[in-house]
Amino acid sequence: MSESKLAAFMRRFAKDESGISAVEYGLLAAGIAIGLWEFVGPGGIGGSLQSVFEGVNEGLSTAVPE
Repeated sequence: MSESKLAAFMRRFAKDESGISAVEYGLLAAGIAIGLWEFVGPGGIGGSLQSVFEGVNEGLSTAVPE
């Protein structure tokens, strides 16, 4: 590739904004994932929610004869 073709390619590449939306959506998805991790993960409601389901499981296992 000659230097002028390389310079023209770099100018077009710098002006191209078609990938910006994908980057923005990726950052949005990462933010949502981090928010969900904080909500459900350790220190969030995940521990108390697990204890609720364990209680329901225990209640169902004693109510239903095997």
